[in-house]
Amino acid sequence: MNLARPPLACVPPPWARGAHLQTLAAQYLPNPLPDLPWQPLRLDLGDGDALALRALDGTTGVAVHLFHGLGGSVEGHYMRRLAARLHAQGHAVLAANHRGAGEGAGLARHTYHSGATADMAAVLRLGRQRFPGQLQVAVGFSISANILLLLAGRDRHLDLPDRAIAVNPPADLEACSQRLGVGFNRVYDQYFLQRLRREVQGRPGGEAARATRTLRAFDAAYTAPQAGFPTREAYYALCSCGPHLAGIQVPTVILTSRDDPFAPASDLLVRPVPPSVHLHVEATGGHMGYITRNLPDRRWLDYAVTHYLAALAAFRP
Repeated sequence: MNLARPPLACVPPPWARGAHLQTLAAQYLPNPLPDLPWQPLRLDLGDGDALALRALDGTTGVAVHLFHGLGGSVEGHYMRRLAARLHAQGHAVLAANHRGAGEGAGLARHTYHSGATADMAAVLRLGRQRFPGQLQVAVGFSISANILLLLAGRDRHLDLPDRAIAVNPPADLEACSQRLGVGFNRVYDQYFLQRLRREVQGRPGGEAARATRTLRAFDAAYTAPQAGFPTREAYYALCSCGPHLAGIQVPTVILTSRDDPFAPASDLLVRPVPPSVHLHVEATGGHMGYITRNLPDRRWLDYAVTHYLAALAAFRP
């Protein structure tokens, strides 16, 4: 699938050049966030756990499902910014917290993880019920991008979106985990770890997680056993989307950057992608950064996602 690229490239301002400045600037740049008429929803998963969701109605016939990154929630600045932009364009929006995240704290005893495709499929199924007859587009960020690609490429027997956009997926979890333990990347490692340790307090296995000092240790002590994997290595191997990209049949855009400090485009470029996938590798952007000087709000990521959303909505397989 060959879609037109966004007319504008990401051109960093002088103060946001380089992978780390891009990644950090995106987090700390001021974010004017309007209030939205969210409708809270609860999705029971059938195992005693539930997800906290938010919905916005729309008029365009397109329903966009938003899935946040590791340690995040629907309150994340990128989630709220994109939801506001989509709502202004008239699209319906369904924003999902993963198990125990954000407003879902206390609703789940089990954990979310990189292979939680069944949970994502349940959200997509709810979206079809709430927005019947509409084009269902899933947008996943970081860990959710991996889950989305794994769902579309491996678990095609589950409920799938009509279109997909995966932003900065960690396609090789082992390699990403190792990179997080090197140099300045340890800052991100500790950021993720602190947020995850707070999330799992009071849950089964949470005591083991409290003693961990790295994300790799957290995954070994908590994520892997709680998700039913014998080891961290098995979890990483079985839940990396990279080996399953060739199986994707849903029209999909993968948006990533060459200089992502721990989930670089090189992990994707070594894998064959099918005709249904449009792989966009931006020269710079860090991990979900994409701060540019050629847009008034500097947010090239929002601009690119909405560009590809329009292209996918118009695409006819």
